[in-house]
Amino acid sequence: MGFQETFKALSDPTRREILRLLRDRAKTAGEIGSHFDMAGATISHHLSVLREAGLISDRRQGKYIYYELNLSVLDELTGWIASLRGGPPGGGDPGGPPGMT
Repeated sequence: MGFQETFKALSDPTRREILRLLRDRAKTAGEIGSHFDMAGATISHHLSVLREAGLISDRRQGKYIYYELNLSVLDELTGWIASLRGGPPGGGDPGGPPGMT
């Protein structure tokens, strides 16, 4: 998965806030939605965009679906950003993030 979807997902302030909410622990859509004044379908759309970008994952536990951060994608993104400051980590391609060519 390329960074194009990741940056698109991060461009929305609501989705960035959802990521902040998931920082400490996994939450259900209802728990996430309780922090916003918007319809459940809108929250579901934001969760879908974040999931498709690989920023979150979901798991079913009983009758609930829990959403949690996908730290490997965030680590890859922060590694690429760090490479812009001081050269490519591990001698990688300094030209841009994977999937953006």
